[in-house]
Amino acid sequence: MSACTLHRGDLPLLVSLPHDGIEVPADIAARLQPAARAVPDTDWFVSRLYAFARELGASVLVPRYSRYVVDLNRPPDDVSLYPGQNTTGLCPAVRFDGEPVYLPGQAPGADEVQARVETYWRPYHVALAEELARLRERHGRVLLWEGHSIRGTVPFLFEGRLPDLNLGTAAGSSCAPGVQARLEAVLAAQADYSWVANGRFKGGYITRHYGRPAQGVDAVQLELAQSTYMDEDAVRYDEGKAAALQPLLSALLNAGMSAAG
Repeated sequence: MSACTLHRGDLPLLVSLPHDGIEVPADIAARLQPAARAVPDTDWFVSRLYAFARELGASVLVPRYSRYVVDLNRPPDDVSLYPGQNTTGLCPAVRFDGEPVYLPGQAPGADEVQARVETYWRPYHVALAEELARLRERHGRVLLWEGHSIRGTVPFLFEGRLPDLNLGTAAGSSCAPGVQARLEAVLAAQADYSWVANGRFKGGYITRHYGRPAQGVDAVQLELAQSTYMDEDAVRYDEGKAAALQPLLSALLNAGMSAAG
C-alpha cells in the first residue's frame, strides 16, 4: 500500500503534514518500548484540522506511517537540524520525553535505516516534489505550507511553554520577504493566540530544502501548540477549539498565497 496520500487541488498551495501518520509495521512495532507503540510524538489530528484546506482547493499530502518508522522532516543523511540542541533523528531512538523508542538492542542499524528511507521516506518526497512542480508550472509560484503540532511543554526539547503559533521560515530564507511580512501581519492583527516567528522551530528539512523563493517556491512551517485545537492530556480533538482556530489558519494560507502571487 502507498506510504502517503496526495489530494490534488487547483490552488497554488500544497499543505504537507509529514508527522500525521500513526501506523507502524508489525515487525517494527514488536521492537518498540511499550510506551512508544502508542506513537506519542505524533502531530495529532493535523489532517483533520487542515481538512478545510481541501475545500479551499489546496493540494494536501499526508503520510501513512509514524515518524517512529522514519521522520519525513529530517534529511536522509540525518544531519542535525538544530546543532547543539536536543532533537530527534531520521529514525528516532529517543522520544520527545527523552526516553528510548526501542527495546534494548533493537534500534535499527545503518542498513535498516537506509532501507526505511527508500521504502517510506522517498515516496513522500517524490510526491511532494512532483506536486510542487505541477503547481509551479500551472501558477508560476506555489506556497508550500508545512503543518505541524506539538505539546506546548516539552522540557527535553525546549524550556518553558511554547507560543501557540510558531512560524518558521528558516530565518527568512525559505520564502520571499513579502510572504513572511504578510503572515506576520495576520498574526499581529489577532489577540487570541500567542505567536513567534523563527523561534525554537525555524522549519525542518522540508521547509529548508524545498523553500526556493527565487525559483517560485515559498515554504513556511507552522508549529502549533496542541492545546490550541485539542486536549493534550486526553489526546482528543476538540471541535470547539479547532473551529475557533481554523479561520486564522485559513487567513494565513490565503495571505501566504496572495503575497506569493
